[in-house]
Amino acid sequence: MTTYRICLLPGDGIGPEITAEALKVLGVIGDRCGVTFEFEQALLGGAAIDATGTALPEATLTCAYASDAVLLAAIGGPKWDTTDPAKPRPEQGLLGIRKALGLYANLRPVRIFDALRDASSLKPEFLEGVDMLIVRELTGGLYFGARARETGVEGAGAHGAAGMRAYDTMDYREFEIERIARKAFEAARTRRNRVHSVDKANVLETSRLWREVVHRLHTAEYADVELIDQLVDNSAMQLVRYPAQFDVMVTENMFGDILSDEASMLTGSLGMLASASLGDGTALYEPSHGSAPDIAGQGIANPLAMLLSVELMLRHSFSMHEAADALAAAIENVLAEGWRTRDIADSSTLPQKTVGTDAMGSLVAERLQG
Repeated sequence: MTTYRICLLPGDGIGPEITAEALKVLGVIGDRCGVTFEFEQALLGGAAIDATGTALPEATLTCAYASDAVLLAAIGGPKWDTTDPAKPRPEQGLLGIRKALGLYANLRPVRIFDALRDASSLKPEFLEGVDMLIVRELTGGLYFGARARETGVEGAGAHGAAGMRAYDTMDYREFEIERIARKAFEAARTRRNRVHSVDKANVLETSRLWREVVHRLHTAEYADVELIDQLVDNSAMQLVRYPAQFDVMVTENMFGDILSDEASMLTGSLGMLASASLGDGTALYEPSHGSAPDIAGQGIANPLAMLLSVELMLRHSFSMHEAADALAAAIENVLAEGWRTRDIADSSTLPQKTVGTDAMGSLVAERLQG
């Protein structure tokens, strides 16, 4: 019997609640496919800060390195918010594990479930044909460039007096751009053969390098793929104007972070958007939403983005495509039957069809069992 080891990172807020539903579904898949999933739980984010004083303990990295995949739920919350650069923040754990595992490519599929067309912030007619993949560079740019805060800087304060100054550096190297562009072109070849490369080349030098490298690679190896350059502000507009134009979108770290959150609303909720972080080491899978501390412990969180992240894990780390298809179909069937968590419910949803975290996970597991 095949055994896969998964490093579990429940994290903060609603993280443990949606992790429980992932384990429920993986249990069914294991029985159905004759596969054993072994789990080791580790700390990341705020929970890690509370327990160890750091957002990314060494034991967590050891767990990740020894596993076949990492499944992360959510991190962060107001408890750990601080503007003091000397204090740890939960996000440092996430950035750190991505860097340590060499996870430079974040894939975020944006799919429209027919049953959720009315839950989207756009009119249903604007959603026709929407099926896109955002490929976000994950280990470069502003999030990893040189940064500092300085005090007593002449002219930095009010009316030119001495004050504070801070900076973050957007830094990209040629090889970082080339490898993420290659991921996008390869993905497009398995889809509709179109790549939108999103940058800010009219202002930023890093974007000019981005555009040069993407075009060179396109000409040399991927001339069969349609390539469209698009400025990031225009992309933000086009996502709500005509989202069906996008097949694969590739962009740098911060732009991808923002645009993928915008794109999530096409699906009806950030609670419906999964992601896979791939690269040189063990891959990491996580829903794109946050820890939602305002609803933590209430049993009302939407677990579907977590379950869709499990689907990506089955595909990319375990090559269990049939199981991944079955999980996707189970989620679609549950939604088609009218079952909703609170974030995707609308006025047409019958009260008895609105369920909590545990019930939604159980419904998906039951459909998987057949």
